[in-house]
Amino acid sequence: MAWLERFGAGRGGSESSNVHLAKMLENHSIEVMPRTAAKIDDFRALLPAGTRIYIAHIEGTPIDDMVATARRLRDDGFAAMPHLPARAIRDAAELEQWLRRYRDEAGVEEALLLAGGMKRPAGNLHSSIDMLKTGLFDRLGFRRLHVAGHPEGNADIDPDGSSAEADKALLWKQAYSERTDAEMAIVTQFAFDAKPVIAWAERLRGAGVTMPIHVGVAGPAKLQTLIKYAVACGVGPSLKVLQRRALVVSRLMLPYEPDEVVTALAAYGAASPDSLIERIHIFPLGGIKAAADWARERRDALQPALAG
Repeated sequence: MAWLERFGAGRGGSESSNVHLAKMLENHSIEVMPRTAAKIDDFRALLPAGTRIYIAHIEGTPIDDMVATARRLRDDGFAAMPHLPARAIRDAAELEQWLRRYRDEAGVEEALLLAGGMKRPAGNLHSSIDMLKTGLFDRLGFRRLHVAGHPEGNADIDPDGSSAEADKALLWKQAYSERTDAEMAIVTQFAFDAKPVIAWAERLRGAGVTMPIHVGVAGPAKLQTLIKYAVACGVGPSLKVLQRRALVVSRLMLPYEPDEVVTALAAYGAASPDSLIERIHIFPLGGIKAAADWARERRDALQPALAG
């Protein structure tokens, strides 16, 4: 319970924040890569039944490995959500083949749609919008579709440092969700400070976006590991949180844990009933077990808040 007291829970007026935080943690998602999943003997010993597990499709990963991982997770009682990186897919025909394999071989009818980080597209699909325009998801029964969000910007989408193109794309996807039966949500890049995430979410809501937001947070990891990933992934101003921590020698050797950012998000959500921020998505940069243990310990500590 020490972490609750450290970040403000348990003090006057924090009960609603605790309840909100408990719900965000109870419904969290996490992601794995096929090669990482192969090293886990039993996901059921780590994660609650029904947890949504995103399957990251890294460049060069065979589709056979992706489908096999999805099938294993589904068989074990989890919601498997494979990444679909547009730039790794040659054309609509190959996209259809992948979708049919996920549906028919693994029982999966949901996906995270991404442009993908490949410098050279494999074919004529360059973005998640390109994939949605094929009409395949609706035709093949993929009803839950998540898309990427970038609270701190994305230089690949908006090289000028603005958010104009990224905002336009999210508004297009919002319209798509309204004219189809798709259940859509936005899952974000990981961040280390709640403030830019909250400001971004409020701006989207003001623009007419109603899709729920699942905020990405980095699971427990060494500080050096996180800084490396953050720089590689283009994390924006919130990287300063890690850099400030690195200047404090006594904290440099301690593993980072995302308590500060998630409690701040929960406090905001409790005070803002119309918030789009719904839950958290954990990037297990320090290992799946460490991330799963962190989430479980926090959930267990917050059970009295839910029971009350």
